[in-house]
Amino acid sequence: MTVVGKVESLWRYPVKSMAGEALPAAFFGYAGVYGDRMYAFLNSSAPPGFPYLTGRDRREMLLYRPRFRNPAVASMPPNQAEAQKLAELSPVYPDLAELEVDVETPSGQLLAIDDPALLAMLAGQGAPSGLSPIRSHRAMIDCRPVSLISTQTIRQLGEEVGLALDARRFRANIYARLDTPDGFAEEAFVGRRLQLGPRAVVAVIERDARCKMITIDPDTAEETPAIMRSVARVHGGNAGTYCAVMTEGVVHPGDPIVLLD
Repeated sequence: MTVVGKVESLWRYPVKSMAGEALPAAFFGYAGVYGDRMYAFLNSSAPPGFPYLTGRDRREMLLYRPRFRNPAVASMPPNQAEAQKLAELSPVYPDLAELEVDVETPSGQLLAIDDPALLAMLAGQGAPSGLSPIRSHRAMIDCRPVSLISTQTIRQLGEEVGLALDARRFRANIYARLDTPDGFAEEAFVGRRLQLGPRAVVAVIERDARCKMITIDPDTAEETPAIMRSVARVHGGNAGTYCAVMTEGVVHPGDPIVLLD
């Protein structure tokens, strides 16, 4: 076992394609980070295989900030403390009604996620009109339950395009500060396991194939296509990694990242 770095920060995204939130602690369950991507918007005009409205269709979605009405309930599974005493962390999810989300719009309004006014804003002029919110205990992810990228990779990508890149562009669950100055070092963990903090273990499954989402500024929604062009040209379209949770547990910023095999 070798310490290879530490957890720089932890993030989740309560609503798919909307702004994320930094966490003081996160429960990593088999389905991913607790509370991550619990909500999404179905788009009736989208292809059946990917029925969601996302920032790829409407980049202004990133300017909307969701928040759980009951932060305490949304922070951890309700049986987490008792389960940890037994060394068997098995999340029991509360009723979905206890995990309601409101959304702060770019203008500062706070609206329920199913408010018709919010749906009209997201549809916008010339955008899809057949939108409906859905929610699930399981994260509505595009690929694997957990994503990880190193701060060194983000810095290197910024150097390659001549910009200081905001880490939020990459919408990861785990931002890792690795014990190496080199970017893309996390790719060496593919096919191996990492322990995060005292208990959680993830298997690093594959590199993260990127899309235009990384070109969207999280504060302005302006696009910088050169970022994706550089990732495609220099790195085969990949940046960061996807992981699956093998052992459930709670992780904190600052926790060590240990390479198990």
